[in-house]
Amino acid sequence: MRLSIWLSGALAVGAALAVASDRITLQGERTIYTVDCLAGVWHVTHCDGLLVAADRFRFRALKAHREVLFWTVAATEPSGKFSDCDVEDGRNWRCKPNPDAKFTITLQMSKGNAVADVTGHAQPFHAVEKWKWFLLKWGVHVGQDADE
Repeated sequence: MRLSIWLSGALAVGAALAVASDRITLQGERTIYTVDCLAGVWHVTHCDGLLVAADRFRFRALKAHREVLFWTVAATEPSGKFSDCDVEDGRNWRCKPNPDAKFTITLQMSKGNAVADVTGHAQPFHAVEKWKWFLLKWGVHVGQDADE
């Protein structure tokens, strides 16, 4: 009895950590949590000003259709779609640029991480993990470095 309670608790904590880190998403989507450097400039991934929460970009890869749908969470901007994509899964895909690219931050996801677009079709970005983004959103200072 004691062992099953301990195992259930450990499983619940593990699941909560997986969802909090965005390693598992409930809808099979991937969200990239971006940050801005307020009153400062970026030095690669270091902000010499104040790190603040910015937009959340959500992506849903549709392997059967070779498409990736994307949108900015809680924004009035339109959602977009890439139609010419090589999709391995929701965390690994690459798309050719189209006019919708200007509404998002990447044309490629690798191992669940957005790959910076060097072609200039998508917006530049700096990202942090989900937990760090929420702390910044709540006004908690968590340093001056982005994860990517």
